[in-house]
Amino acid sequence: MKKKRHTTEQVIQILRKADGEKTVEEVCRESNISEQTFYRWRRKYGRMKMADLKRFKELEKENTQLKKMLADEMLKIRVLEETLKKSGERLCQAAGSAEGCRERGVFGKGSLPIF
Repeated sequence: MKKKRHTTEQVIQILRKADGEKTVEEVCRESNISEQTFYRWRRKYGRMKMADLKRFKELEKENTQLKKMLADEMLKIRVLEETLKKSGERLCQAAGSAEGCRERGVFGKGSLPIF
């Protein structure tokens, strides 16, 4: 993947130049970017101002943190389910047979016991 050349602040400044006195072609030539890149940036950042950019970055950071938290919680749940499943099977084996527990409905296929 290519390394980013321009910061988001620089991208917004480039977009503002084209809004003002210069044409898109001139701005692209000056900034050493293609017109396709310019229009992609325009679609992504549109009429965003620097204050909006700050809030946008905060939201992206918060979104990343929330995704990590969700992944951690899902992992914890999966580990707890596996632990509960194994400990429940051990209880059935101690009480008799694991097959008997499944037949009586203590453990269904893929289900966990509810205590």
